[in-house]
Amino acid sequence: MDAVPARTRGYVAAVALLAAPCLSRPPDTPGSWLAPALLAALYAACEHAVHRRFGGTFYPVLLAGAFLLPPSAAALVPVPAALLCPVDHRPALPRRVWRAARPALAVWAAARVHEALGGRDAVAGADFPYALLPAGAAVLAFCLVLTALDGGLRAAAGLVPPCRTWRALLARSLAPVAVHGLAGLMMAVLWRSPYGPVSALLVLLPMCVSWWVFAQYHRERAAHQATIRALVQAVDIKDGYTRGHSERVGQASVLIARELGLDDDRVEVLRFAGILHDVGKLGVPTRLLRKDGPLTPEERRIIELHPEYGHEMVRGISFLGEARTAILHHHERLDGTGYPYGLAGDRIPECARIVAVADAFDAMTSTRCYSRARPVEAAVAELERCAGAHFDPRMVRALVRALRREGWRPAVTADEPAYGTAPAERTPRTGAHR
Repeated sequence: MDAVPARTRGYVAAVALLAAPCLSRPPDTPGSWLAPALLAALYAACEHAVHRRFGGTFYPVLLAGAFLLPPSAAALVPVPAALLCPVDHRPALPRRVWRAARPALAVWAAARVHEALGGRDAVAGADFPYALLPAGAAVLAFCLVLTALDGGLRAAAGLVPPCRTWRALLARSLAPVAVHGLAGLMMAVLWRSPYGPVSALLVLLPMCVSWWVFAQYHRERAAHQATIRALVQAVDIKDGYTRGHSERVGQASVLIARELGLDDDRVEVLRFAGILHDVGKLGVPTRLLRKDGPLTPEERRIIELHPEYGHEMVRGISFLGEARTAILHHHERLDGTGYPYGLAGDRIPECARIVAVADAFDAMTSTRCYSRARPVEAAVAELERCAGAHFDPRMVRALVRALRREGWRPAVTADEPAYGTAPAERTPRTGAHR
């Protein structure tokens, strides 16, 4: 269990101990084992197929168990899948324990809520629309328990603060779990119908189609990520002194975007914009990027073409959206003295103003072979000094608030000169950097 931190192991053990009482009252007659056994086998088969082909978890069968069975019997449904399905990473034991205890607690809570509201009688009598009320409450309980457990695990691992994790997980998971809950309710009603459990399987057909569509979306997304990684790696190879800079600008852009309250889609686009903001350097002669000594005015004009080069390179990549505009305008200044077009004020797109602040901040806080990193406080002071002239004050304030809450770890982008001497971009690390 060396690969799992001690705090995480302790958290998983605590969740397992919490789940144990939920499993302590199994069905007490041979006939009452049939429904839990069938649902457990069906869930294990679905979970194996979904995990192998698509990734993710298949909740309709679990929620059908919550609608059909007593809480202790419903909590048994996910256990065989946790024990039988393959584990992708080692060590296997804590992961299997987690995969059993987490859904067991969630489905037990859902079954308790559903039973308390008279939902099992409503399912048996197909009493619509009344059956929707206890089912909806059970789905909410299921989602809240999963969110609490997942957020606690991330907090135990030291990844993100608990409150922020819980809010994000709940917002992201409530709608998908609600859809799974509706499918689970349909399964439960058909299960109790004269046609029996076999008819309940019909509900799984549209769910399988939806999973296939979901998988296609994620494959397309993976292809997008591979495209971006290839472009960034090409820039890093060409300009080795800024290795890692692109990823950190993407991270800082995300901090600003989230602080401004932008929706998740725009946050993702701004991450792409930050990562790809310097992709146009692929069109700049390598000798200029690595030149030892100051640039001539003509050479600087060539360097200043890189935002236009970058825009031309990515203009046909439709999923980038407004990130293409940020790539083109991230060197514009609020007072109109930037490049390539000398835009000023609100004429500079919002996404470009965000990336400009993120870019300057990382340039100041990164140690390179020719320039030591400034402390975060000094970099923030410089951004605030240039706010209103070079940078949008709103974006600077957003970054400052995010840094106070989450901090920042400056990184070394080049430990030693790989190609002789430092490149020409050796101006002081402020908003005036190239």
